[in-house]
Amino acid sequence: MELNEIISMIRPADRNVYDAALQKWDSLAKPLGSLGVLEEDITGIAACKGNTAFRLDRRTLLVFCADNGVTAQGVSQCGAEVTAAVAAALGQGTSTVNYMADTVRCAVLPVDIGMAEDTPEGVLDRKIRRGTADMTKGRAMTRKECEEAILTGVQMAKEEAQRGTDILLLGEMGIGNTTSSAAVASVLLEREPEEVAGRGAGLSDSGLRRKIRAIREAIAANLPDPGDPVDVLNKVGGLDLAALCGVCLGGALFGIPVLMDGMITNTAALCAVRLCPQAADALFASHASGEPASRWLLEAVRKKPCIRAGLRLGEGTGAVLALGMLDQALAVYGSGHTFGKLGIEAYTPQQEG
Repeated sequence: MELNEIISMIRPADRNVYDAALQKWDSLAKPLGSLGVLEEDITGIAACKGNTAFRLDRRTLLVFCADNGVTAQGVSQCGAEVTAAVAAALGQGTSTVNYMADTVRCAVLPVDIGMAEDTPEGVLDRKIRRGTADMTKGRAMTRKECEEAILTGVQMAKEEAQRGTDILLLGEMGIGNTTSSAAVASVLLEREPEEVAGRGAGLSDSGLRRKIRAIREAIAANLPDPGDPVDVLNKVGGLDLAALCGVCLGGALFGIPVLMDGMITNTAALCAVRLCPQAADALFASHASGEPASRWLLEAVRKKPCIRAGLRLGEGTGAVLALGMLDQALAVYGSGHTFGKLGIEAYTPQQEG
């Protein structure tokens, strides 16, 4: 299918199911809305799946790995060799997120969507090209390559739907991708590079200045159109961002809730929502990243994070942490422990007279 066809097929979540799930929460023996964002997320997931009695038994974290040519501008402490090393660890089950995912029964599927080096063992090969070009000198990739990466993300969501996956988590690994994400965020949010650029994996003051300069030069060199997210992605984005955008669209199309991680996945989600506003119904925030753009990105997609811990590791670690919280909220939601069973009168919304 073509991208425009996919977008045209996406429908909003089921409002009747949303209302029924909300009523179910309100029948439980606890103060109304007392689990906060977790109640909102469970209600939204029910609407996305079209079922108030849903389960989250099968869960998969998709970690898209790609390299970014902008690293030539000194925007990171290291290069493509680190992307390859961490991707290999992901494939071997020995990276940070693998250990965390084991605790919440979440499968981890690393995907090479654009690594500069060869695909490591244990990593799914969906390589579009060997890293993006240096976006300060011209577009990061062609529009065709960008659309191919987006469609790859949609296809992966479809494959997971066919496997019976109940929820998808988003992750990424790629040296330099906070720079490309910040460039995309700068354009779409209409904010200056210095407002959205953070220290990533721990840049020094001089490194941060180089990063801001690179973002400014990339935008000036390419003049991306903020009204066309694909134009922005192919000119100043990354292959991982494009694929993550595709998963967001695919989740909405196939009725699979998508749990975002940090700033990079938030940027991809904003691209998806700008392409198709209805896609927002399938998206859920995990945490507010330590990167400065995170808050504005979440506001732009109208999502509330359930974790505020200054996380900035990537790989999907924040999404995995939030999944454990959703499990606990779902246990309460499905408990059937109602006011009636407890023998007390239900809470009702209080209004001033």
